[in-house]
Amino acid sequence: MNKHSSPYRAGRQGVAAVAVLIALVGCASTPPPTASLQAAERAIASAEQARVTDFAANELGEARDKLNAARDAVRQEDMGRAYRLAEQSRAAAELASARAALARARAVNADMSRSTDTLKQEMQRNTGDR
Repeated sequence: MNKHSSPYRAGRQGVAAVAVLIALVGCASTPPPTASLQAAERAIASAEQARVTDFAANELGEARDKLNAARDAVRQEDMGRAYRLAEQSRAAAELASARAALARARAVNADMSRSTDTLKQEMQRNTGDR
């Protein structure tokens, strides 16, 4: 029996060919992460409308960078990477919105504390006048 015609060698080559074929079919059939990209775009647009740049410019910048990287990954047909980057972009935009909301809430709370202190002082002054 010729060593090149071994049934084991032919079997291994067949398994390798099937594995390569499955990998190619899997890669070719992965659709772009359209929903994730759109969710990231909406989250960024929402953050921009809420003017979060005053409070969370870094996070919003990161969200934009990740979205651009996700679009590049789609062009390179690396859908797994595109999906991850789109999800990271959405998360960064949502974090920017949350940080901005927290900063605004703290500002309102500080303003209310000052107003309350002013009212207390007025009440004490008016009580002292009587």
